[in-house]
Amino acid sequence: MAGSMQQAARFDDLREDRGTRVSIADTAILLVRQGAQVHAFSADCPHAGAPLEQGAICNGRIVCPWHKGTFAVADGSLIEPPPLTGLQRYPVVIENGNVLVSPHAQTGPAHTPAADTHTMAVIGAGAAGAAACATLREAGFDGRLVLIGPEHGMPYDRTALSKFVLAGDMPPAKIPPLLPDDFLSTQRIERVEAYVVKLDAGTKQIHLSNNLTLDYDAALICTGGIPKPMDVPGSNLPGVFLLRSRDDAETILASLEGARKALIVGASFIGLEVASSLRKRGMDVTVAAPGKVPLSSQFGDELGRMFQRLHEKNGVVFRMQSKVTAFLGDDIVSAAEFDSGEKLPVDVMIIGTGVRPATDFLHGVELADDGGIPVDSSMRAVPGLYAAGDIAQFPLPRSDKTLRIEHWRVAQQHARVAALNMAGGDEHYTGVPYFWTYHFGKRLEYLGHASEHDEVVIDGDLDAQAFIVYLMKDDQVAAAVACDREAPAARLAEAMRSTLTLAQARSAAAG
Repeated sequence: MAGSMQQAARFDDLREDRGTRVSIADTAILLVRQGAQVHAFSADCPHAGAPLEQGAICNGRIVCPWHKGTFAVADGSLIEPPPLTGLQRYPVVIENGNVLVSPHAQTGPAHTPAADTHTMAVIGAGAAGAAACATLREAGFDGRLVLIGPEHGMPYDRTALSKFVLAGDMPPAKIPPLLPDDFLSTQRIERVEAYVVKLDAGTKQIHLSNNLTLDYDAALICTGGIPKPMDVPGSNLPGVFLLRSRDDAETILASLEGARKALIVGASFIGLEVASSLRKRGMDVTVAAPGKVPLSSQFGDELGRMFQRLHEKNGVVFRMQSKVTAFLGDDIVSAAEFDSGEKLPVDVMIIGTGVRPATDFLHGVELADDGGIPVDSSMRAVPGLYAAGDIAQFPLPRSDKTLRIEHWRVAQQHARVAALNMAGGDEHYTGVPYFWTYHFGKRLEYLGHASEHDEVVIDGDLDAQAFIVYLMKDDQVAAAVACDREAPAARLAEAMRSTLTLAQARSAAAG
């Protein structure tokens, strides 16, 4: 090994607040200084390839700049998703102030599965399901593990549908899988492509649409949401679409052949991302919603108007304070009728008016009024049964609220906590909710969660999309929205694990 060590850097040149990227024998390596030590890891995030030196190092964590996944500085192990594996480690020595690194990654001891007769079920083969399966095996569970969900194939990155697939930037077949192709076989995970007809929490039995019955010792429900169709005449016409799956996206793409005019019903994140994607294809796009300002309930009017101006600058037409009362057409949709009586000719309509929790199959657990599953901070609903993601009504850290948050990464955070507890741990969700959205090449990040706010503080230029906006409640930072501020947002994501004043948040962002 000593002969393969190569000089990578001078120790005194390394900073402790961020990593340093070097290349050793054409291998990209991240050097991280920690006191008198230096650690060497793979330089790119295993989730989407983000350059980790552009993120942050704080609280003993390496924070990814793009999606805020975190790894332990001490050994590169995974702390929080969306990555589902830790970083590769490389041998390091320090000699006479020089940092020497081997280009050959360290390998851990081979794992021999132990005899274990327990059965664990993960219901929902999406982001949370993938995170749960990876975490259960990482945590040492060697028993029977069953991943259940009706969609065909491996869990995939659903966020690409509205951001990139409909824009034509990524074919549906090329959506990145969340796990390696051989993960299910190498980790001995049974993949069952079926719906759950009934889960009885009392008997710990799962009844499937393929007539199989599964007894479990512990189960995680992460079935996500079911898009809400519109209850108006003509809503079943061909050309009226919901977007939730890869199959939905393929059907929408097929309908765009020769189409010119699209109507998006709902000014949600998904609706506006679809609007951005279809404008990139050159389509005429109209967004209709009953509210006065897009996204104002989440961000307030000022930030909501920034989103609207960005879209209008790129050719999107808004019909705010409007309701669609009917879809018109014979064999295919051809127009939308509004509550004003006006009729708008359209070729394609996409409904983005929210989802409801997919929990109709659950028995033996009292559901929340909206169909969500109440859980504690360990993500447990009742003994042996856990819930994660869109369906989980959970206690929001650093607040007195219980709520559901329909964010992709939150689902993975929940699932990791639940899986560690299913494997015998004592973990609790203390994370910072995180969400990112993409519009006309602009990437915006949302950290924390503000159910309500009483002040909006803007650092930067909204219309230049270069800013951090702090949503304040009772002189504390409830949430932050950032654009073109990836490293500061990475530092904020860690700092917001504690309650922060505005001065403290600004100091954390500045680094």
